[in-house]
Amino acid sequence: MRAPPTSFGIVAALMLAAAPVAPAAESGFPDKPIRLIIGSAPGSGPDIMARLVADHLHGVWGQRVVVDSRPGVAGILSAEQALKANPDGYTWMMLTSQLFVATAVYPNLKFDLDTDFVSVSLIGSVPWVLTINPQLQVKSVSELIAAAKKSPGTIRYGSGGQGSGEHFTTALFTHLSGIEMLHVPYKGVAPALLDTIANEIQMQFAVYPAALPHVTSNRLRALGVSTANRVRGLPDVPTIVETVPGYVTFGWYSIVAPKGTPHPVLVKASTEVVKAAREPAFGERLKVLGIEIIAGGREELDKFRTSERKRLNEIVKATGISVR
Repeated sequence: MRAPPTSFGIVAALMLAAAPVAPAAESGFPDKPIRLIIGSAPGSGPDIMARLVADHLHGVWGQRVVVDSRPGVAGILSAEQALKANPDGYTWMMLTSQLFVATAVYPNLKFDLDTDFVSVSLIGSVPWVLTINPQLQVKSVSELIAAAKKSPGTIRYGSGGQGSGEHFTTALFTHLSGIEMLHVPYKGVAPALLDTIANEIQMQFAVYPAALPHVTSNRLRALGVSTANRVRGLPDVPTIVETVPGYVTFGWYSIVAPKGTPHPVLVKASTEVVKAAREPAFGERLKVLGIEIIAGGREELDKFRTSERKRLNEIVKATGISVR
């Protein structure tokens, strides 16, 4: 009579039987739509970038990438939403500098941004543009600073909420230039831009893709860009550092996924997004939006997240930006 199988034998048999299943499922990725969660409102820089990536991947994979806008609390709501999802590779999140800043200033978060999300790809960086309503009678950064010093706290600026990228970028500007302005938080940069156009507020920092249409239509006046060099789409707009020594900052776009997402899926997604950013046609679309292409894979994004955490934490400490 044959001896009954041992417990070890049963476990081994089950493991062998199950082993091919996961790779087979992952090799067919994607076989349904992917959700790309962003922490900004429609019309924002991350929204514009996400839709470009979604359109490209749909053309390559034949599966929709649905951009799911979850604005609020400087992107924190988007991270909370992403972590509720099954980490099966079909939920991604656009990680930007805004959420990095928010996690440095908001207390009692329900997640750890540095450990709860794994890297997919680093797409590129983008300048912030200092825009004002044309009715504000200033034509340069130096004139804006002079006006703010003459009447402290009377110039109102908007942001996508306390702790948002716009709040951080303006706080750095006011800190280095020694001025005081009134912060008016919104639920996204798009409504803040509209209120700047309507002269409900007078000033707004916005990333280049969100600011450009309003600047080229003369609804807003651009006074300066936040990067060390001028941008080709606004060649006559000076850098802010030309007037405010030490003022250099930028936004950036990357894609991450919840921890536990299968490694083969992460590799496949990263490879395709990096390939897209390096393609001349797609890359040209990014450059038109003022984006400096990085096209980094998972390892590059890991290193960037570490260095960026250090840089932003130092600026948050220096400016004293906080959520009240």
